[in-house]
Amino acid sequence: MDLTAFWRGRRVLVTGHTGFKGAWLCLWLEKLGAEVSAVALAPDTSPSLYHLLAPWKNRQHRIQDIRSLAQLRETFAATDPEIVIHMAAQALVRPSYDDPVETFATNVMGTVNVLEAAKPCPAVRVILVVTSDKIYANDGRGRPFGEADPLGGNDPYSASKACAELVCHSYRASFFRGSHVRLATARAGNVIGGGDWSKDRLVPDFMRACEAGEPIALRYPNAVRPWQHVLEPLGGYLMFAEALAKTSDDSLPPALNFGPGDQSSATVSDIANALGKADGDGEHWRQAPGAHAGEAAVLKLDSALATRTLGWRPRLSLKDALAWTTDWYRAHRTGADMRAFSLGQIEAYEERRIAEHTAPPVSA
Repeated sequence: MDLTAFWRGRRVLVTGHTGFKGAWLCLWLEKLGAEVSAVALAPDTSPSLYHLLAPWKNRQHRIQDIRSLAQLRETFAATDPEIVIHMAAQALVRPSYDDPVETFATNVMGTVNVLEAAKPCPAVRVILVVTSDKIYANDGRGRPFGEADPLGGNDPYSASKACAELVCHSYRASFFRGSHVRLATARAGNVIGGGDWSKDRLVPDFMRACEAGEPIALRYPNAVRPWQHVLEPLGGYLMFAEALAKTSDDSLPPALNFGPGDQSSATVSDIANALGKADGDGEHWRQAPGAHAGEAAVLKLDSALATRTLGWRPRLSLKDALAWTTDWYRAHRTGADMRAFSLGQIEAYEERRIAEHTAPPVSA
């Protein structure tokens, strides 16, 4: 699928553009020729991917808190978006235990505010809300979750994202029913890739440990997760938003999973070992001492519906995703132009998608 034909000149508002996934998405949208506006809090890491990818073409990037409905209404009125991709969130499990009030306020009421700000805007055609793979009621049996499975979430982060899904369901049924606005949610998680410096995420924690000459401390080394490169779900979001914009009825699913196949599921320790080998150090982790906040032992997604609906499928094996990630950090350490390097990875991914458009899913 040629993404450029649809996105060139399209007015897009992205929330969360200073985050890891948001910065990659904005760079890709700029490459596709979209007119990108964005709102988010200031980057909370140094270095930050958002700053490394500068200069940005559009100056309509605003430092703004989505908990302020008044500010969001001003932004929507000023930017007049056609497509809204809502990614701003408190996106980590452990901080959600430390500050559940902020987590729920941002992830639940922040989503309400985005939808409220979009309601009176006549140009809006699509609202895609990005939630998480952790929204499902996890019974621990290890089966992949499908879109029709019950929502749940024990920790505040997971529960807040499940609540955001319910918010979207309510607004779709109450306010956007029968309207020209298509509101949907996208579910993905455990993405890896260059430019992530967040705390309590495996790859940035590993890179920091390497720089300090210490092994990374893993809380749950045997936890199983579906790992994928950040460009995989972002490509799915772009395809989903385009399909929604081209649909005049409710024929598309209201939610889609974007996760890798079983061949890309691995334990946390497996990924740490693979990163260590890629960096030339071999095994590079230890068990973190003490008690830790609860997290699911196994988490997998069934993305067959996205494949049937959009033709989306993962294009990078787990080995490729790890290689692209370590290549990015290695380039950064050597002083490369990271905007150019990141654009090069996007171009390589686009070429792979085009070349393999009719090919079967990759294997590890």
